[in-house]
Amino acid sequence: QVQLVESGGGLVQPGGSLRLSCAASGSIISINGMAWHRQAPGKERELVAIISNGGSTNYADSMKGRFTISRDNAKNTVYLQMNSLNPEDTAVYYCRAYGETWESGRFRNFDSWGQGTQVTVSS
Repeated sequence: QVQLVESGGGLVQPGGSLRLSCAASGSIISINGMAWHRQAPGKERELVAIISNGGSTNYADSMKGRFTISRDNAKNTVYLQMNSLNPEDTAVYYCRAYGETWESGRFRNFDSWGQGTQVTVSS
């Protein structure tokens, strides 16, 4: 099993910044991709940004230029730097990672989610 633990959420004023972190642990052989998703009240979960193990990134249109995803492969950790936050960014932010583990004598694919961290943008 792979566990993801997020941190860094909280309350911030409009125009402010926050940095989220997510650390993966377990019998990880490789992490092919890491991503951030978010879910606002009454809305479906949506992709925020994704980063490959080679560092290629993709962002949802509304986050381009404001959010930056990065990762530290040595620490199995992904980050999300969020700038110019507005109330519409208020949501629970979830980390996701997928790749391969070594369990019970064989390689296994995994696709794991964190428990979520609340981000609230309000004055």
